[in-house]
Amino acid sequence: MEISESAVQAASEVRVTFGRLRRRLRAVASTTDLTPSQESVVSRLDKSGAVSASDLAVAERVRPQSMAATVAVLVELGFVERTPDPDDGRRQLISLTPAGQKRLQGDRQVRQEWLARTLQEKCTEEQRQTIIEALALLEEVTEA
Repeated sequence: MEISESAVQAASEVRVTFGRLRRRLRAVASTTDLTPSQESVVSRLDKSGAVSASDLAVAERVRPQSMAATVAVLVELGFVERTPDPDDGRRQLISLTPAGQKRLQGDRQVRQEWLARTLQEKCTEEQRQTIIEALALLEEVTEA
């Protein structure tokens, strides 16, 4: 199947725009400087709950040694903690601390407020509705 020029253009523009938006949202909420890898781990732990460092490494597609370094920094910052795995005494589980959850929730709120305020200031009601409709279409694409 041949890919249309409009599909190629749309794919490129969506990728570039979402990349810029992601970088801007990260910049808006950075109360403590975390690397993208550290932010990703905190976010993943919020969704998955307690997991081993090796499971995190697989999920994040990094070497176990790299994940160990990332987790060590997050432990030092007080955002995650290690606890013994009740099913396997040789392993430790990594989970968010209350400070890590607070950081994540605070960042999400700051990002949400910035984006809502920016959309209010820079877009008309009709444009915001178009964005909502376009995002619904993109959501369908992600379900495929």
